[in-house]
Amino acid sequence: MSVTMPDMIANRKVIVCAGSGGVGKTTTATAVALAAARQGRRVLALTVDPSKRLAQTLGVSRNLRTPTSIPEERLREAGIEPPATLDAWMLDPGIVADDFVRKIADTPVEAERLTNNRIYRQITRMIAGMQEYMAMEALAGFMREGRYDLIVLDTPPSRNALDFLYGPSRLASFLDGRIFQLFLPGEQRSFLRRAASRLVNGVNTAVFGADNYAELQDFFSSFGDVFQAMKRNAQEGLDNLRDPDEVAFLLVTSPAATAMADAYFFRRKTNELRLPFRGYVLNRSQARADCVHPTLEMFGSNPSAVQRSALEKLEGLAKLEEAAVERDRSLLNQLADSAGIHASAVALPNLPGGADDLHELLYLSDVLAGAA
Repeated sequence: MSVTMPDMIANRKVIVCAGSGGVGKTTTATAVALAAARQGRRVLALTVDPSKRLAQTLGVSRNLRTPTSIPEERLREAGIEPPATLDAWMLDPGIVADDFVRKIADTPVEAERLTNNRIYRQITRMIAGMQEYMAMEALAGFMREGRYDLIVLDTPPSRNALDFLYGPSRLASFLDGRIFQLFLPGEQRSFLRRAASRLVNGVNTAVFGADNYAELQDFFSSFGDVFQAMKRNAQEGLDNLRDPDEVAFLLVTSPAATAMADAYFFRRKTNELRLPFRGYVLNRSQARADCVHPTLEMFGSNPSAVQRSALEKLEGLAKLEEAAVERDRSLLNQLADSAGIHASAVALPNLPGGADDLHELLYLSDVLAGAA
């Protein structure tokens, strides 16, 4: 049985909006969150990097340590009333990483020492998959707290829709890699490995300098337990996202050929990873448009020469619009076929001025909830 968009908005606990960059993923995630909150649910919109106008519309600031409630005047304007809530948090991987370290550390003093480590501050920005891992870590934390009926995750922007899914495994590969192991202390190793370790230490000292290499060793020794916990949580987080009763993956795409290609590739990979894919959102489309073809009758029984000339130009534009509508309706049908029996496909209109204004977001939320 197909799971419709209104079903997901009303009943799921986690909705993950994924997709390649530039398809309106953040806007779609925000509209989903608004739709659920307007139905009386306690909702968290967990986003990564909304546009400046969208952030202003939501009243969200950067570098906050915890989610913040949307201002009351905006909630009233959106028709969101208690006990429903709508919180938003702009995900900062550095803040999530620091909070994670504080939970793992034995004491507040140890936590402060670790989070102030110079190499830690740099390496958390360099490791492939760290941003994606921290998005999953934050999501898992909010799921454990149980404060929200629904969490809508707008995945990190990327050229490839799969970066969010493979980020944690890349992090795990780094933690298991030989380069990482070379910097770990060697006291517990065999004689042969200790001898090899001394050789490696000599080379690394020459390359990095004694002080820098000592600092690197201290970092990897201190953070060994932290990284291993991150590795365990990465797998646990992926397992949590496989719950078909609580989680729904939505793929946001657009009519652009490259975005559609990413959509089909993502669809195949969700099957391989056993993730509960539940639908496509064809954003910025004209599949819902109703075309009115211009005719001379629009100008009455005796149109002027100017009106006839205008009509000829309008007819050309109308044919282009009709072709776009037919193209997008065909794409929507293709997505519906690709979705399979347990998922669906819905189209969102192309709004010429963008969708950062609250009224436009509310319209999109009505479309998604089946109210428009």
